[in-house]
Amino acid sequence: MAPAPVVHLRGAVALVDRFPALAGVDLDVGAGEVVLVRGANGAGKTTLLRTCAGLLPVTAGDATVLGVDLARTPAAVRRRVGLLGHATFLYADLTVSENVRFWARASGATQEDGRAALDRLGVPSRLHHLAVRSLSTGQRRRVSFATMVARRPELWLLDEPHAGLDAEGRDLVDGLVAEAAGSGATVLFASHELDRAERVAHRIVTLAGGVVQSDERDAGGRDAGLRSDW
Repeated sequence: MAPAPVVHLRGAVALVDRFPALAGVDLDVGAGEVVLVRGANGAGKTTLLRTCAGLLPVTAGDATVLGVDLARTPAAVRRRVGLLGHATFLYADLTVSENVRFWARASGATQEDGRAALDRLGVPSRLHHLAVRSLSTGQRRRVSFATMVARRPELWLLDEPHAGLDAEGRDLVDGLVAEAAGSGATVLFASHELDRAERVAHRIVTLAGGVVQSDERDAGGRDAGLRSDW
């Protein structure tokens, strides 16, 4: 029998300010897949990611993530997923190390996991004791990514993951995504940088009007076979 999908949505509806930003989404995503979600602004991409993270209620249809029923117990999935959105979710007055330590501890990760994640994201040690408010946009983005990587989530939910990063940082993100998938994690990400994103993705799902318009398999993901102990 085939394993249950990591993400399973059937007719899933989610409201944003009483508007059905997801208007009946059907989608299955399996373990180890890297799925690019594309679509115009307002198509429902961010809402899909936030719903899968258990942050928006499902008001109709079936929706499970990692076996958790999002309509019943959405909070139960939050420690098992990592969401990187437009906001960094960092505390500006805390140092880089303090932020990573806080989020690692909240998810059961160790301080060593946090330090390793900062190194993996190329955050130099000279920045570790600086308050986040003093960092550049790109540096904050790397630290935010490190807080997620330290937790080793089973499902990565990335909203414009390349935003605010230089070319080196963007390449680093692509490598992390490939490594995560190679280690068995699932990645669902939205991006407008289609040339880059399509090279990483195994599938491309297009949203329009809050529903899946198309689902293209075997899109790319040439590096997805990499395995790592990230």
